[in-house]
Amino acid sequence: MGKREEESRVRTRRANLKKLVLQTVAIAGVLGVAVVAPNVLSAMVKLGIVPLKRQREFVNASRARLVRQGLLVYEGRNIKLTSAGERALRALQLEEYALKKPRRWDGKWRVLIFDIPEYRKGLRDKIRRTLEMIGFVRLQDSVWVYPYDCEDLITLLKADFRVGKDVLYLIVDSIENDKYLRAEFNLT
Repeated sequence: MGKREEESRVRTRRANLKKLVLQTVAIAGVLGVAVVAPNVLSAMVKLGIVPLKRQREFVNASRARLVRQGLLVYEGRNIKLTSAGERALRALQLEEYALKKPRRWDGKWRVLIFDIPEYRKGLRDKIRRTLEMIGFVRLQDSVWVYPYDCEDLITLLKADFRVGKDVLYLIVDSIENDKYLRAEFNLT
């Protein structure tokens, strides 16, 4: 195995471990430091993320790294997820979130409209990049279209970006001249 393959494998293991630790702390709320390792260890062994002999070492190193990054914080003998940690966890969950495409299209378009003020331009660009990554097609600068149900994902995005009132989710029966949209999504 080449050096780059091994580096890639290590990065993947680290990301999976980061997600498991953050999820464990998020589910439990505030969690005793001694409790983090046993809860996460069995899941990591089953997933093959860490070798059986070095489990505690991996979890402790990951926990310390997450504390240094500001994603976890110690409160006495307990460990708690910070707001930055919550955002990081949502981002990790969003990456693995796959929109399910039904066998048949229901003939309705899901339209996302957002109006984000100029002083939040960075956020506006981030939303555009995210929608493009998910598979939405740009109808206009702040109007994006998708043919399948994605309401749960949009709710997650609204919470993550804190743009509840600035983003509207519409279910539309028809769009004028939608031939190019049908072609873009391979709909017949």
